Amino acid sequence: MQTRLPTEERQAEIVEAALRLASESSPALITTGDIAAAIGVTQGAVFKHFPTKDAIWLAAMRWVRETLLLQNLQAAADQSATPLDALAAMFRAHVEFVIAHPGVPRFIFHELQQPADSAAKLEVRGVLQGYRKLLLGQLAQSIEQRQVSADLDPEAAATSFIGLIQGLVMQSMLTGKPAAMRQQANAIFTLYRRGLGEAR
Repeated sequence: MQTRLPTEERQAEIVEAALRLASESSPALITTGDIAAAIGVTQGAVFKHFPTKDAIWLAAMRWVRETLLLQNLQAAADQSATPLDALAAMFRAHVEFVIAHPGVPRFIFHELQQPADSAAKLEVRGVLQGYRKLLLGQLAQSIEQRQVSADLDPEAAATSFIGLIQGLVMQSMLTGKPAAMRQQANAIFTLYRRGLGEAR
């Protein structure tokens, strides 16, 4: 018999199951029945906590915002000695997050392809905007502290940072081996730092 959990714990379990399933199949094909089966409860039990599947995905993206943006990336930046070190730490933290939660980028890519602005898609947009703001802050400090070229374009540098992560993620999705990102990440970030015109 499935143990009864407090509401917040059960909601977290449902979200975790949804993202785990997203690592194995298209989010569009995942049903609330699939999610219920994954955690050993009835479909009705899932609806007790979330009225629709869209509500589950919205909760999933809010979890991503809290975990990736506010905890992992911000913490990585805060614990670094310099802005450039912060960028390196953020790059590694993002890679490790994707390795641990491969369903997250699959869901994000899925949502961004949808023509309509769902609540989950708006949350995805908010996560990406917050991510970019954090990057721009570190890049601005890098320029101020003369760690990089004085004429560096922060907007272009932020876009490049995100693009490198996305490229690694796409390759990992094609190969089905998320952990392989770890082997490439350091070399790719070294090239990125050189592109910033890092002071020597």
